[in-house]
Amino acid sequence: MEVMLHEAVSDLDQGEKMGHFQNFKLTVYCVAQILERMDLETLQKQYEFIEKYVGLDKVYLEPYRDGHWVEKDKMKGFIDFFRSKHVEVAGGFTTVVPDLSEEDKKRQRLFGTFCYSNPEMREYIRKVSEYCAEQFDEIILDDFYFTNCTCEDCIRKKGNRTWVEFRKELMKDVSENLIVGPARKINPKVKMIIKFPNWRESYHATGYRPDVEKDIFDMVYTGTETRASAYQDQHLPTYLSYSLVRWMDEASEGRNHGTWFDTYQCWPVDDYLEQGYLSAFAKPEEITLFQWTDLFENKLVTPLGLQLSRIDRMLDLAGEPVGIPAYIPYASEGENHIEDFLGMQGFALYPTPVFPEKGSVLLTRSSLGDETVFQRLKAFLLEGGRAFVTSGFMSGAPEAEWRDVSSAYLTGHKLAVTRYYRTDDPAGYLEGNEPVLFPDIQHSNNMSWSLLNGGAGEYHSTLFLKDTYGKGQLYLLNTPENPSDLTRIPEWAYDAVKPVFNYGGTYVSARNVSLFHYDNDVMILYAHVTDKAHPVRATIHIQEENARLMQLFVRYAPGGEKELELQKRDVFHDFTKKKELTCEVVLNPGEFYEFRIERG
Repeated sequence: MEVMLHEAVSDLDQGEKMGHFQNFKLTVYCVAQILERMDLETLQKQYEFIEKYVGLDKVYLEPYRDGHWVEKDKMKGFIDFFRSKHVEVAGGFTTVVPDLSEEDKKRQRLFGTFCYSNPEMREYIRKVSEYCAEQFDEIILDDFYFTNCTCEDCIRKKGNRTWVEFRKELMKDVSENLIVGPARKINPKVKMIIKFPNWRESYHATGYRPDVEKDIFDMVYTGTETRASAYQDQHLPTYLSYSLVRWMDEASEGRNHGTWFDTYQCWPVDDYLEQGYLSAFAKPEEITLFQWTDLFENKLVTPLGLQLSRIDRMLDLAGEPVGIPAYIPYASEGENHIEDFLGMQGFALYPTPVFPEKGSVLLTRSSLGDETVFQRLKAFLLEGGRAFVTSGFMSGAPEAEWRDVSSAYLTGHKLAVTRYYRTDDPAGYLEGNEPVLFPDIQHSNNMSWSLLNGGAGEYHSTLFLKDTYGKGQLYLLNTPENPSDLTRIPEWAYDAVKPVFNYGGTYVSARNVSLFHYDNDVMILYAHVTDKAHPVRATIHIQEENARLMQLFVRYAPGGEKELELQKRDVFHDFTKKKELTCEVVLNPGEFYEFRIERG
């Protein structure tokens, strides 16, 4: 294969140029099939549209996808075009391939992904990686870099191992010896990026292993597509566009290069825009839009540049994202995305594969993927930690381990809750609500204490239960059988939970409102667009006796800031009287609002 390193594109060593945004680069990916038939006149027209409505800082050009190879001379013309516009250029490729022989028809390969047990396909992907490395100094792999192949060759090579074990080792070998190794041999300067898809709970089943691949590739990338959650083949709450970025930042040890989303299955337009908003709230280095021609003259795209410019100015004032760690180990599954459904109801969560040493932590059924989780949990509680565990965590926990920290148990029945009772209020009942189905959880009275009950008729079950262990506290959060029903729980009931289940002593009472914290006491509130979109009243709670609350970017206010009036309140929760400051605000759906707390 001809090697032309002098032609490899490098925009990495030219120093930073001023882009359209201060806090991230806006990039666009263009697939090989489009580039194959693209001419420069058409490219210019499409560039003008994207530049006008979004603002283009960088482009990923794809030399190969699914048997389509873009000729080097043609690719060089595209590279020169973008460089003339002062747009940074990088490359990419997608690991899908048509059948290479009649024998390949026996391989039932989803989306044409490779069978990495097949020698011909292994040689083919090596050539793809080399071809791209000849032309670019930075290369990203689109998220078809997985395998579901169960052909006879794969079955034979798997042997007695599980598919998870087999594919972990297989894809480690492919990454080192067929993708990254050959690319670096051709071009020692090349930076290789692996893009992980939006289905974290299934990574290990198909060979994706961030815990392994982060040490092979130079950087990682995060798919943040959530689309129209109810009308697609996946079930991805909007909060994932934020939470998965935070998890991947931790999983990659700070080498998460950016986020990526597309225009598909986005009805209405807010489903598209929310992907961009929440991706940006996570403060990535890059935000990539997929793909070039899908953006051209697309009404979804036209508001994006305006909105990202507004968020960019807000991020100028925000520190680093923070929140309550939600412990999601590598290669784990179970109660998938419960942390995202909670995040959409104002619980400020920070998913991570690292168990925290102190403070607070959320444990879900996925946390049980760590066989040492109870050992970690007990040590955490003994030192004064505060742990919140879901009913899914309890249901999957070894019984002896669980009963050592709590008296709660599942009866095996379900309860359609229509009545909520806050036990710290002698008249704290809210009746006549639409039914929400919960698992029935009972406990030993006065050994554990329920802070919130849910009932129907003459019966009730705990919805939020407290236990103590050592110096710490364990809170059991009973979550609905359908996690989407978290949106149907009245905010009045959540106010029995959030006084302790919050980050930094600040929480918000409102349905379908997310709270994003930053480490300099700046926070962003976002009211999600739902099927019942209308303005909502939200109450901001600050658990301080003295503080000021400033709303930022207020039109017509001097300096763009406005101090909000705070009301002092005495709150009785969990047998303790506490002081807090509150402020009621009105939030419009699809809008984001930034605030700063000044304490003391």
